[in-house]
Amino acid sequence: MSAQPVFLVTGADLAPQALALLSGFEVVYAGKAPNEDDVVDLCRRHQPVAIIVRYGKVGAAAMDAAPGLRVISKHGSGTDTIDKVAARARGIEVVAAVGANAAAVAEQAMALLLACAKSVVGLNARMHAGHWDKATHKSVELEGRTVGVIGLGAIGLRFARIADAMGMRVLGFDPYAKKLPPHVEPCGLDRIWQESDVLSLHCPLTADNERLLNAQTLAACKRGVIVVNTARGGLVDETALLHALRSGQVHSAGLDSFAVEPMAAPHPFHGEPRIVLSPHIGGVSADAYVKMGVAAANNALAVLHACQETQS
Repeated sequence: MSAQPVFLVTGADLAPQALALLSGFEVVYAGKAPNEDDVVDLCRRHQPVAIIVRYGKVGAAAMDAAPGLRVISKHGSGTDTIDKVAARARGIEVVAAVGANAAAVAEQAMALLLACAKSVVGLNARMHAGHWDKATHKSVELEGRTVGVIGLGAIGLRFARIADAMGMRVLGFDPYAKKLPPHVEPCGLDRIWQESDVLSLHCPLTADNERLLNAQTLAACKRGVIVVNTARGGLVDETALLHALRSGQVHSAGLDSFAVEPMAAPHPFHGEPRIVLSPHIGGVSADAYVKMGVAAANNALAVLHACQETQS
């Protein structure tokens, strides 16, 4: 064991600006794709006081392997990969870098929406193959259309602001949101399904909203709805979405999150011409990488400092 207290990072790197904040600690990396057993083993060997979660899951076994663990800090905003019930039972605080990647994810969501509405990927492939489809192609114009934003945290609100600037009508659903800006009209999910031309998911994954988009809710939507998911793959029943796409109930889908990650090949989505895919990279721009790392380090340090004050 190190003479210095240990920060375990479930990833292969951390922004230099974040590392500078951790100069009084030894930083141990779990690698690019750690599984739960890897994390447990590293906890047992290095006895971290803090874990910064980038990839993989942190469950009860990892917490039990490091009795001195005081804080688990998410390198991002979604904490569904951390067993929060187990952490609470052990007096371990779970914190997140809320808002640090809001701009990056909102921009990715809009990029996916535009790619779907304007057939960017398909037209690019046709052009590279020597075709000129000007006489036959018709894109979807987003001005005047209604977008249903599900989840009105930092990311959802930023996406809503971009959509409003483009002349879209914004409906929003979030039972926890307060003091919404005037361009977001709060409503229930039934209206979201009935009135939206676009659905954009920005909510955390919980036991209550798993497979929120399923055969029933997709059938309740307007025919030809565009689906964008930059939140969590578990929010979408992927089989139901594929059926809805093939039937024309869903016009197209832009997806950055999936039920199982990394996506294994072959996958039913592969080769579908009206699905635009990206590998859960919405929140990992160069700027967001720094902001999330710094926030994750600062959040963890704040908890450790509070623990020290309590003990002194």
